[in-house]
Amino acid sequence: MTLTKEVKKQQPKQGMLENVMKQFNAAADLVDLNPNIKKILEVTNNELIIHFPVRMDNGDVEVFKGYRVQHNNALGPYKGGLRYHPTIDIDSVKALAMWMTWKTSLAGLPYGGAKGGIQIDPNKYSNNELERITRRFTYALGENIGPEHDIPAPDVNTNSQTMAWIADTYMSTKGPSERSKNQHVVTGKPVGSGGLEGRDRATGFGVFLTIKFWAENKNIELKGKTFIVQGFGNVGYWAAHFLELEGAKLVGVQDAFGSIANPDGLGAENLSEYIKGNNGSLIGYSNGKAIEKEDFFGLDCDICIPAALGNQITEKNAQKIKAFLVAEGANGPTTVEAEQILLKRNIDIIPDILCNSGGVIGSYFEWLQNRNGELWELDEILAKITKKMAEVFRRVSKTSQEKELDMRSAAYMLAIERIEKAYVQRGIFP
Repeated sequence: MTLTKEVKKQQPKQGMLENVMKQFNAAADLVDLNPNIKKILEVTNNELIIHFPVRMDNGDVEVFKGYRVQHNNALGPYKGGLRYHPTIDIDSVKALAMWMTWKTSLAGLPYGGAKGGIQIDPNKYSNNELERITRRFTYALGENIGPEHDIPAPDVNTNSQTMAWIADTYMSTKGPSERSKNQHVVTGKPVGSGGLEGRDRATGFGVFLTIKFWAENKNIELKGKTFIVQGFGNVGYWAAHFLELEGAKLVGVQDAFGSIANPDGLGAENLSEYIKGNNGSLIGYSNGKAIEKEDFFGLDCDICIPAALGNQITEKNAQKIKAFLVAEGANGPTTVEAEQILLKRNIDIIPDILCNSGGVIGSYFEWLQNRNGELWELDEILAKITKKMAEVFRRVSKTSQEKELDMRSAAYMLAIERIEKAYVQRGIFP
């Protein structure tokens, strides 16, 4: 019984690394990538696995497993989130780190790609325990992170509070005169601790923007369109919030606890408030009807936003999707095999490395703000993110049309070509 559960748990994680490698190899062939540079990019620079002890509230000591994978830094410091999740392992972190490299390159940022986290179910620990776990993990990472070397950010089950603990712990390891210079060791901090106004909504806002740009390109009106969201955390909620402001209607939501639908609209604000007061679960929301988990992707809708974990749209459910657009709010939510099915069915896909890049673009502005000692207003920040994402979307769209490629292939081409150019110009030491 246990063995079966373990195998089931491992399959999607193995699949994520397999997925990213298939995508990379396909794109490398498209751009005729230099074979020597391909050798560099298909492996990670550094892989760190840390076991560290933490005292629990009851006095017992528990040993945790943490990860930090640094994939590539040809374009600048490593950049990527930290997630707290029981299914995290070295392969899934490697896959996520590679995606970050492509994402930061595509966005034109001076960053490389990294990812990390702790193998933990945060719901099983108190706030005080999570603080001690986070601080001890930060201390264990030591000089493997740094404001000009590797800059973590929030991801699944981590937030601005987590980042504040990391920043404080890291800064405390420096001499008094150096502490303030290290505030930008992480991004996604609370506004009062050097964070950026609007960083909380940056990823979801970016998902919304790419949908809006796509619709404008196709001369499609978003008003009256229906959409479903898988995962109603930070990304899913903010994407729904901005889409509703455009007149679109949220008709289905799925989270870790269950799935609900309402063709007349669920109401993103009311649902979000309900979830906050219901221990993070949508179960029992009065304005939605419970549906079976496997029926979620088959709901009638125009736009599907997977904003949870990887490998959610697979060969098994790709045929069920009724939407004309899949906007990837999560990292790697669609398998390569599922993508082929969707494209054959003329369903457009806005790839993750474009669709959810609003978060890392927002992180870049926070990093700059800390570095330069500046403070920007919310309107200014959203305008900066809009301008940057519009420019990236335009380049992907243009490449897609000119080379008659799907959007993911076009995005990967642009991302890989930028990194290749850096290696060609700089050469390889020694």
